[in-house]
Amino acid sequence: MTHGTKADGTPITDEAVEQMAEEAEQGYDVDQILRRNRGRPPMGSAAATVESVRLDPELKRNLLLHAAEHHISVSETIRRAISDYLQAG
Repeated sequence: MTHGTKADGTPITDEAVEQMAEEAEQGYDVDQILRRNRGRPPMGSAAATVESVRLDPELKRNLLLHAAEHHISVSETIRRAISDYLQAG
């Protein structure tokens, strides 16, 4: 029997529930849990900033299509475009 799915889409089976219960009964290392990295990995030597730009509908559509075609996020598409533009000088 399954009990839904995990965030990655894998089913939660009776065996998985039993394994999670055993792990919980054994206890967790709180320090290890707190040490886990949270959030996005750093992009450079310092914290990244968020910038906002206005896009007309056609540019937005082209951006979405390009990102989808290359299987990357819209943000990554924008970062690459800016980097390429600045390197071209």
